[in-house]
Amino acid sequence: MSNLAPLLEGFFTDKLARQRQASPHTIAAYRDAFKLLLGFIHQRTGRQPSQLSITDLDATTVGAFLQHLENERGNTANTRNARLAAIHSFFRYAALRDPEHAELIQRVLSIPPKRLGRAIVSYLTRLETDALIAAPDRTTWLGRRDHALLTVAVHTGLRVSELTGLTLVDVQLGAGPYVRCHGKGRKDRCTPLTKPTVRVLRVWLAERGGSDGDPLFPTRRGGALSRDAVQRLVTKHATAASRTCPSLSTKTVTPHCLRHSTAMALLKAGVDVTVIALWLGHESTDVTQMYLHADMSIKERALARLAPSGTGSTGRYKPPDSLLAFLDGL
Repeated sequence: MSNLAPLLEGFFTDKLARQRQASPHTIAAYRDAFKLLLGFIHQRTGRQPSQLSITDLDATTVGAFLQHLENERGNTANTRNARLAAIHSFFRYAALRDPEHAELIQRVLSIPPKRLGRAIVSYLTRLETDALIAAPDRTTWLGRRDHALLTVAVHTGLRVSELTGLTLVDVQLGAGPYVRCHGKGRKDRCTPLTKPTVRVLRVWLAERGGSDGDPLFPTRRGGALSRDAVQRLVTKHATAASRTCPSLSTKTVTPHCLRHSTAMALLKAGVDVTVIALWLGHESTDVTQMYLHADMSIKERALARLAPSGTGSTGRYKPPDSLLAFLDGL
């Protein structure tokens, strides 16, 4: 066995599973990155992964692998950067356990992620979310489940993994109703529920039954829904809703799009960005700033304060209130 195999095994069992207590999703993503990398090296050199040493993963090889992902596999820059993040994490682990290859490790760690353009946030308007929530056929059990799920998704902004991870005990409908979820980075948080959401959940819970640890939104067999299952039901009901709300047909509606819609609704209601960051479980407000860029109404209000060109006005801002005008003149 080469020196790469024990290092890589230790990285997954000791660093990710024991020290970081990484989620199964993270471990699977890192596993896939290294399966692709080792397969790429095997294809180029003919050597089996168990025969490789860490010197076979130098910066030149890793760089060629990243190019392979984009040029031959057709991966996006986001995917490329995610694979690189997994490789960087392993090499930071290796730096402490294989100091004799410190120079090689540092060169790999110096490979930068690819810079990305900022995409405009895709979100649904109030009319579109109302049409989506109304789309499921509530004469069927599945339709009632999907109606409750979409209502919670739209009004809470939970990530799809948080949504599928909800259990019956996570729902509190008494005074100050909320749902408790286990979020990204193993952080627990509570998200308040609107009155319409509480009404829908009361009806659903009465029909759902079950014990505390059961999934809030189960499959027919009682298990938790998968991410793909939620994506399929969102797509299905968005297609149905587009018959009454044609603007939905121009948008790609995903579970994450519903999360963006929640954030934009909060922003338009005047909720502060820091509160929205707490609501969504963002690590910092830097991530939440993208909703400011997407909200055209904020930009339109700023534009309205500018004087039209050629009017000769300086465009000086005039306070809308006489008291503010007095204070401004002091």
